[in-house]
Amino acid sequence: MNDLSPSLFSRWGALVVGGTIAAALALLVVSRLASASGDPPAPASAPASPTPQDSTVRTASDTTARRYSKSGYDITPWPREQVLEAAKSLTEEQRRILLDAGTEPAFCGVFTDNKEDGIYVCAVGGLPLFKSDHKFISKSGWASFFAPFDPEHIIEKVDRSHGMVRTEILDARTGAHLGHVFDDGPAPTGKRYCLNSGALRFIKKGDPIPAESMPALETAYFAGGCFWGVEDAFAKVKGVIDVESGFSNGKYEKVTYKQVCNGDTGAAEVVKIVFDPKVVAYGDLVKQFFRIHDPTTPNRQGPDIGDQYRSAIFVTSPEQEKAAKEIIASLGKNPGFSKAFNGRPIVTQIAPVTNYVRAEEYHQDYHAKNGGQCHVRGYQGEF
Repeated sequence: MNDLSPSLFSRWGALVVGGTIAAALALLVVSRLASASGDPPAPASAPASPTPQDSTVRTASDTTARRYSKSGYDITPWPREQVLEAAKSLTEEQRRILLDAGTEPAFCGVFTDNKEDGIYVCAVGGLPLFKSDHKFISKSGWASFFAPFDPEHIIEKVDRSHGMVRTEILDARTGAHLGHVFDDGPAPTGKRYCLNSGALRFIKKGDPIPAESMPALETAYFAGGCFWGVEDAFAKVKGVIDVESGFSNGKYEKVTYKQVCNGDTGAAEVVKIVFDPKVVAYGDLVKQFFRIHDPTTPNRQGPDIGDQYRSAIFVTSPEQEKAAKEIIASLGKNPGFSKAFNGRPIVTQIAPVTNYVRAEEYHQDYHAKNGGQCHVRGYQGEF
């Protein structure tokens, strides 16, 4: 970015909205000095360090705290009554293992020597627990794994029963007993997760996956100019769990903000959105996207010019691509949209997301930390 970059004026000028002109000028000076050194601009008054985030989230549509794992599964603990109801369909032996911390006899479990490809889910609740890729034959007499599907899907607890001190493992969603974990496993973890087969259900690769064993969350990617403003606008949407500024669909797997500003990486400034489709549909996020940017200006949003500011929807599935194309086609026939943008056609790119990279930390939650706003006003009419 050169000293007269319009995007720089746009970004720092937006800070006047949330603060004083003097503060904005001070930030601009700091930015220029930092830009020359290659370091990120520091706010004149540094915001308090954010507290470490866990996987507990509270959506605008639900006052009940819910927990999601990093792999997108709902791991909100079930009430005991719900666990007992779900366990009614299991065998008496499975209920003894899962609900009463029982142990099946060695070398009797149906999955002890199973070598098929697939995933192992909890027999009650269906939360994915282990992958066949992490399974090994330990000769202990029980199904053994060296790593879990997602560490957040497993709860570890000290077990002092039977005159021993061991580490018990429980299902994070239902609290059901699974087995124990020991420190005598193979590389790379050195762990041996020792499982009762009766606590598991196996889903063979290629077989249909039940809804309870599917991720609860989905991910969307939108490029609509300065990601500070796009991130801020989506963070307010009911059903959005997390927003993150980054870069994607460039030539390289790893890029920095400074490299993207040079204009030769092909990467776009994007916002990665994690959302709960039960609360907000993907199509509604696409509509929100068109409300907060101008989809008719190639490689530009307001004063920000360059292919990193292009309008784009980067999709993760054929369903997302279909929804985005349908909304764009509808807007193309919408007289209100045509009037709002003086007949200019939509230039929004639709492509599979590639080479996504999280942006530097100082870009994250920028307006939430520093005030102001910088997204462009988009289409405000009926869809």
